[in-house]
Amino acid sequence: MELYGYWRSSASYRARIALNFKKIDYNYLPVHLLKDGGQQHQQAYRQLNPNGLVPTLVDGQVILHQSLAIIEYLEEKYPKPSLLPGKPQQRGAIRALALDLSSELQPLINLRLQQYLKQQLKVTDEQKQEWLNHWFAESFKAFEKNLEEVSGNYCVGDEFSLADVCLIPQVYSAQRFGIALMDYPLLSGVYERLQDLPWVIEAHPNKQPDAES
Repeated sequence: MELYGYWRSSASYRARIALNFKKIDYNYLPVHLLKDGGQQHQQAYRQLNPNGLVPTLVDGQVILHQSLAIIEYLEEKYPKPSLLPGKPQQRGAIRALALDLSSELQPLINLRLQQYLKQQLKVTDEQKQEWLNHWFAESFKAFEKNLEEVSGNYCVGDEFSLADVCLIPQVYSAQRFGIALMDYPLLSGVYERLQDLPWVIEAHPNKQPDAES
């Protein structure tokens, strides 16, 4: 199994956490999103992933893009340990929180959108930061409220789940962009507890072979 990714990509980070949690051996193949005009745009990579995004998972003849599709594929192929534990109500809550971050927040803050804001729309650094501040706040305020209803040690109860997989990279991104987290005590508490888990530690961007200082 091969995972094409970028050390600092939120979506790649999610896939690494899921692979580590399920103890699946894989080869990590870096795709530098900035070097050479973005290696994700090169023809060889576009043949694997026409979207020109990371990650891409190759499992024999199976080629998958989109981190949540990759994770659900892994969940079905390797159901234990599960990233969707519990009864239907709990699994529904897990999926909803995961989508709040991966489908609502992450597309508004990702690299290609920031590049478009800067290069095509000519926004200033200050305006770009205002954009990031706004969308992180909108997302994290709602996420904090939802955690009041369902969280335990982790996002949903006391079992690690897909919701936690999606939370970790988005908080990492928030810290990179200087987003204050003091207004989100539940979110911050869950995030801190997640940092002690071995499969999370090994997936951290700084531990990847393509990590940069």
